[in-house]
Amino acid sequence: MMVSKVNTSIHQIVDTYKAKLLHYNEAVFQTTPPIAGWSYSEVFAHIFDSSILSVMALENCINGKGEDQKTFFTVKLILLWGALPPQKYKVPKRLIDRVKKMTKTEAMRLIHQFENALNKAYPNISKAASNQKTKHPRLGYLNAKQWHRFIEIHLKHHLKQLNRIEKSFQQSI
Repeated sequence: MMVSKVNTSIHQIVDTYKAKLLHYNEAVFQTTPPIAGWSYSEVFAHIFDSSILSVMALENCINGKGEDQKTFFTVKLILLWGALPPQKYKVPKRLIDRVKKMTKTEAMRLIHQFENALNKAYPNISKAASNQKTKHPRLGYLNAKQWHRFIEIHLKHHLKQLNRIEKSFQQSI
């Protein structure tokens, strides 16, 4: 995993989120879609809040506050392929209460908070010890580079969710 390539990809994906955010009507942004599930707002709240938490975990690895643990083989495959397996995922219980509806302004603020945190951590990702790992709620132990790659994969995963929500609104017209 080339850190610079992953970082460029993350920023491109975030730019896509920003463009989508600007496109959404404020009322629709907070409306539960026809397919049920999360609103656009809740997706933005989840993805950028969890991405900030992921950067915090990544920083713990950088700062030597991790553990020397194994990363599961299946997780290594996910990181290599760059995608989560095609299935429905439930938000870990410890994160579900963090998902909330917010305004577009609040969502943009959260995006900027994530970008600032990532930009601060980025220069040190390559320098982090590969055996310093912190626990992901579903994937087990990840090191700094793996957390960085996970952020990219997770952002892509939820872009697909936004596209499904968009289609459901279009089909309900």
